[in-house]
Amino acid sequence: MGVLVFIEGAGDELSQQAVAFARRLLAGDGDLTAVSVSDGIPYAPAAWAQAIVEQVRSLGPTAVLAPGSDRGNELLAHVAAILDLPLAAGCTAVTPCDPPTVTRVRWGGSLLEEARVHGSPLLLTVAPHAVAAAPLDAEPVVLRPELDRAIAVSERVQAVTAGVSLADAQVVVSGGRGVGSAGGFAVIEELAGLLGGAVGCSRAVTSAGWRPHSDQVGQTGTKVSPDIYIACGISGATQHMAGCKGAKKLLAINPDGEASIFASADYGVIGDLHEVVPAISAQVRKARGA
Repeated sequence: MGVLVFIEGAGDELSQQAVAFARRLLAGDGDLTAVSVSDGIPYAPAAWAQAIVEQVRSLGPTAVLAPGSDRGNELLAHVAAILDLPLAAGCTAVTPCDPPTVTRVRWGGSLLEEARVHGSPLLLTVAPHAVAAAPLDAEPVVLRPELDRAIAVSERVQAVTAGVSLADAQVVVSGGRGVGSAGGFAVIEELAGLLGGAVGCSRAVTSAGWRPHSDQVGQTGTKVSPDIYIACGISGATQHMAGCKGAKKLLAINPDGEASIFASADYGVIGDLHEVVPAISAQVRKARGA
C-alpha cells in the first residue's frame, strides 16, 4: 500500500494535516510520498494535475490525497477528471475496505456523510482541521509541470496583514452585523490586540464593505482553529459556523438571547457588544496592572 500526498508547502498547516491523515490511513503499512510544485512556476491547475497524474501512474499508489484548500480541491478535481475517477472532497475519516468508505463534511459542516468510493486509486481531500498537523519527515518530490507558453504571471499581489495571521491565531475576535459600522470594529481590534489575537468578521460585514474579505471567517472565507473564538454580534449562520468550528472554545456576545450561535457556544454573554467588549478589555488591562 502506498499513499501520494500533494502539499502546497512544507510549512503549510493544511498540507501538514493532509500528511497526518495519510499516515493514519497507512497505519504503518506502506510508503508515503509527498509531492509539491517547484517555486516560481505559475499556478495552472490542468498542467499541475497532469504532473501529479504522471506520478500516480509511475508509483501506483492506492490513495492520492491533498489538503482541503481551494487549490487542493481544484487540483484533485482535475486529477479525477484525467483519471476518470470519483473524488471525495472534505474527508474526515476513511475506512479501508473494498470499496473504501469515507466520512466527509457536507452543507458547510452541518452534517457528516458516509459514502463508498469506487475506483482505484482513492482520491480525496482532507477537511481542514479534521486531524492535527504533522510535519514532513522527508523532502517532497518536486514537480515541474510543463506549462502552455501563453501562461504568464502579470502581477503578484501580497495579502496585507498586520500582526498574527487569521489562520494561525490562537485567539480570534470576530465581529458581525451587530458591530454596526466599520468604525465599530475599534473595540474588536482593541481586544484582539490585548490578547495577541487576530480580528475576524462575518460575510455580512465584508458584504457591507466594513472589512476586507481576507478577514472573513466562514465557508467561503478563512477556516480557523484558535484556542478561543470570541464572536461579537454574530448570529451564528451555518456558513459562518463552518469556518470557526475548529475553535477549542467559543465565547458568544449577542443582545439576542435566542441567537442560534448560543447553541454552539461554550460561554455566552447576552448583552450589547459595545458595552461588553470594552469591559472585557478593561478587565484584561486591570489583570495586567496596566
